[in-house]
Amino acid sequence: ILFLLLLPCSSYSTLLGWVESPGYPMGYLPHTSLNWTRCAPKGQTVSIKLIHMDLENSQDCENDAVKISSNGNLIALLCGKRDYEELQESVNPLLFSSAGGCLTLLFHSDYSNTKRHTGFRGFYTLQDFNECEDEQINKCTQFCHNFVGGYYCSCRHGYHLDEDKHTCTVGCAEDLSGLKRGDVSSPSWPGEYAENVNCKYTLSVEDNLQLELHFSEGFDVEQSPEGNCVDELRIETHSETLGPFCGNKPPHSPLLTHSSHIQIHFTSDGSGTNKGFNIHFKTRGNVCRPVTSNSNTTPLKQEYHWGESVTVTCDLGYVASDGLLKRYDTTCQSNGLWAPMYPCEIVDCGWPDLGRGGILQLVNPDDQNTKYGSQIQFYCTSKFYKLEGNDTSTCNADGEWTGMPKCNEVCGMPETSSTGRILGGKAALLGEIPWQLFITTPKFGGASLINDQWAVTAAHVVNDIPKESVQLYGGLIDATTTGTDVSPIPIEKIIVHPSYRGASLQTNYDNDIALIKFTSRVKLGPNLLPICLPEVNRGVMEGEQGTVSGWGAIFQDNSWSRTSDVLQYVDIPVFPVSKCRNTPSLSNKAMTFTNNMFCAGGKGTDSCKGDSGSPFVSPMLSSGIGPHYLIGIVSWGSPCVRGGATGDKKGYYTKVENYVNWINEIKKNEAQS
Repeated sequence: ILFLLLLPCSSYSTLLGWVESPGYPMGYLPHTSLNWTRCAPKGQTVSIKLIHMDLENSQDCENDAVKISSNGNLIALLCGKRDYEELQESVNPLLFSSAGGCLTLLFHSDYSNTKRHTGFRGFYTLQDFNECEDEQINKCTQFCHNFVGGYYCSCRHGYHLDEDKHTCTVGCAEDLSGLKRGDVSSPSWPGEYAENVNCKYTLSVEDNLQLELHFSEGFDVEQSPEGNCVDELRIETHSETLGPFCGNKPPHSPLLTHSSHIQIHFTSDGSGTNKGFNIHFKTRGNVCRPVTSNSNTTPLKQEYHWGESVTVTCDLGYVASDGLLKRYDTTCQSNGLWAPMYPCEIVDCGWPDLGRGGILQLVNPDDQNTKYGSQIQFYCTSKFYKLEGNDTSTCNADGEWTGMPKCNEVCGMPETSSTGRILGGKAALLGEIPWQLFITTPKFGGASLINDQWAVTAAHVVNDIPKESVQLYGGLIDATTTGTDVSPIPIEKIIVHPSYRGASLQTNYDNDIALIKFTSRVKLGPNLLPICLPEVNRGVMEGEQGTVSGWGAIFQDNSWSRTSDVLQYVDIPVFPVSKCRNTPSLSNKAMTFTNNMFCAGGKGTDSCKGDSGSPFVSPMLSSGIGPHYLIGIVSWGSPCVRGGATGDKKGYYTKVENYVNWINEIKKNEAQS
């Protein structure tokens, strides 16, 4: 049986009544349950006082039990028989909700009882919660007063409640603008200052004057044993904040503020017995201080008067006026300020240019600083590139990164190789000659990759041909895959050596060299790697063994009759210059030999028609020694049909070392354009 009694009481209602087990006092039946909840308004609690309890007893109250909780938190688990005194002393004091919370009682009985138990009965009521006794709720700094449903704070004489309605403080904000002389002190000076103060004093005079502060003896502002300010005094001017000040030593007196308008702030916490401070203020004529922030002033004086000019020089690594000035002149004004005034700020180099392709990258870019003196570290993202220079760069005083490294292509080092010297030529393995490029149209020939955006070939292969007509391929050995499995490399421009006069008469192939620039960087890999350029004036030595490669004509069916489907290469020696000067006749016309050429070959081994533009590299591939260098470009030679497979062969090659400077100059100019 549940009773609910509502009684009027001013502007709120009282909640009270009985809660008891089903069937009380005749006893409860098996499988009986009760779910009871009452909630209190703000500032009050719901409590239960049990006057009777007779339930089946069991371990941990597993059979029959009463569970009482406050806002879901269990506060009592009861079973068995309890007398009235035990309930009053040890149980009832626990049975109340939190302020403004809910109290829930759950009762259940199991399937059987050895005897019939009478159950329980309790009286619930609404009670006021005394917030003043709860330190977690009561935030009053001085007096707390409880009332039904809440509490309020009050203060001692001389204090007032702050806006938070809990903190007691004193009124100490004062505007003393216009006064040229006077005193400012902490509340109750020279007695102990109040707790929880937040004072602000405003002083303001004419612009041509500055305020001068004199501290009285007895300065005493609370300080921690470690030297930190518990309470603090701060002085704010138009350009800076002086302080905080605390302890027993006042600031140097007199304190020149170099300002005609200041605010004095004083704050204290809720404890302490310190006296505070007293400041006598007066005015004097304005002077300018030296400009010292990240700069030096010439001439240097302790103070400057109106009309005096100085030169401000920013410290090393600092610049003024958006980075345009390292030095400027300025004049002291009547208000104690310099004009013009440009703060010297630290140089910022910004993020370095990492170039295209994303190969050069920063180590831990999120942790890098780009200001003067900072260092950043780089790495190359691909194993087919190596870092040139130091991996670390420094931001210098001119706002530039010093020693910026580059990621240069690893050249002349194929990952695939074969062993043994094959005099008569051999089909290449994929990746064995990764710098070899293939030109299919409009002329048949070869080229060499020298970095990820440039190739070099013979001028007569690409001369007077629109770049759109040239089909260039890389990363292959099987010529039959072009246009199907392998796509051509897009070409941006073709640059023929300016001294090449063309070979229309087929008598002079001097300066037979041209550069091909790609539209974008190719992705290097095991099957596509550049060849190294030789040093200038390295010299091509008589008898030097090298490797020439290409898809040109091969000896088949007892004649040189067709081009090869698979890339071929052969190791051949360089001939003496005297033998090279004994040039063959082509189309019954005498050929010209110059210092820009060398010749090489052997019995049945040589480059042939269709190999033009292909590389001659040294050391030879079969030596297993690297890196390999491009020392020659297939240019011209004796007809392949002469001598069959065993006749003496002599091919002529453009001497690349004579054109390294030209190649580098072209690449540099293109990079800057």
